[in-house]
Parts: sequence; structure tokens; C-alpha cells
Amino acid sequence: MKMKRYNRLSPSILAADFNILGEQIAMVKEGGAKFLHFDVMDGLFVPSISFGIPVLESIRKKTDLFLDVHLMIEDPIRYVNTFADAGADLINVHYEACKDIPATLAAIRKTGKKVGITIKPKTPVSVLKDYIDDVDLILMMSVEPGFGGQKFIPETMDRLRELRGLLSEKKNPPLLEVDGGITLDNVAEVLEAGADTIVAGSAVFRGDITENVKAFQKILLGR
Repeated sequence: MKMKRYNRLSPSILAADFNILGEQIAMVKEGGAKFLHFDVMDGLFVPSISFGIPVLESIRKKTDLFLDVHLMIEDPIRYVNTFADAGADLINVHYEACKDIPATLAAIRKTGKKVGITIKPKTPVSVLKDYIDDVDLILMMSVEPGFGGQKFIPETMDRLRELRGLLSEKKNPPLLEVDGGITLDNVAEVLEAGADTIVAGSAVFRGDITENVKAFQKILLGR
């Protein structure tokens, strides 16, 4: 069953303070977010190394937020079962990192978890046509993956409109998530271009986390 479409926020813990991660996740939930974005970087597919299985397992024990796990790793099919067992609710893999995309998506589906696919800023939107029916969420990167705190790439808006056009042809389309450089100043425009799921890191975790989430929720939910 496809995930219900509505505008939602998925705060990225890549920007969190890991000294007080549990407290900050609680603040995210207090603000009204239902998702939590978990970026896994391997130092190969992207230059940086982030965190992995032990951190995910620890978070899963402490929160009931939907864990949106974004694997920025080479040949991710190798770790699908491991991340599923560690507590991911959705496992998202990069189009560019998979040796066999259908097999990788099928492996995720077999675990019972939700399935996601991601494309980088320079990857043509058209490559997703063959996979729209096989995923629950498509993530469009609005920065080059691998580092937090980057500025939103303006061309993403046209790419979002193009992808939303493709999804609009489907009766039950996947969610359309965007990640990179999204702030309170540009999120309304990103939603207007077709996104329904917003990843934000620095804009959530810098300053008053609960109030930042509430401010995003106000725009996302039109309150």
C-alpha cells in the first residue's frame, strides 16, 4: 500500500548535536514532525562518512518517529536486510549507486519496509520512469549529496515540476521528497513546485528546534 500523501517534514539528524541527540529528537517530535531523516554516508559513493547501524538501533529504541533512512553508499543491496533489522521504516537507495536497481528495490520490499529511490542533481529525471510503480518515495537531491549546510540548487524547481508531471499520471504516486538547502524562506516555493516531503537539517537543528519544526509545520500544513 502506498503511503498517504500530505505535506510533511523529515528533519535530518546529520545537523543534530550528537552529545544530546535523544533530547533533540524529542524536541523534533514535540514540534509536530512525524518523520526523522537518517543519512548514511560511506566515504565512497560520497566523500564523507556519517553514521550507521549502531546509531540507528539506538534511535529506534528511543523513538516511534518514522525513520526515513537514506543510504548514500555503494551497492546498497548488501546492507538492505541489516538496516531493516536495525529499525528503518523506509530504506532509500541512490539510482547512481545500484548495480541492479530492480533487484535492490525488490530486496527492500521483501523486508516489509517502505521503498525509496534517490537521484542526484545532475541525473535526468527521466531515469525514474521505469521505477515509479516500484517505490513508495522518490527523493530528489537539491544539493550534491555528502555534506550538510549547502545552498539549494535553483534548477531543482524545474526538475521538481518535471517529476511531479510524471507522477501526476499515476493513480497512486509515490511521495516526492526533497533534500538540501531547504529553509523557512524557500520551503513554500519547493512545495508549490511539487514536493510533499521536506528534509531539513540546519534549518531545524540550529536554534530552537521545537519552534523551528513548528514554523515548518505551519507552512507545510497551511495553518
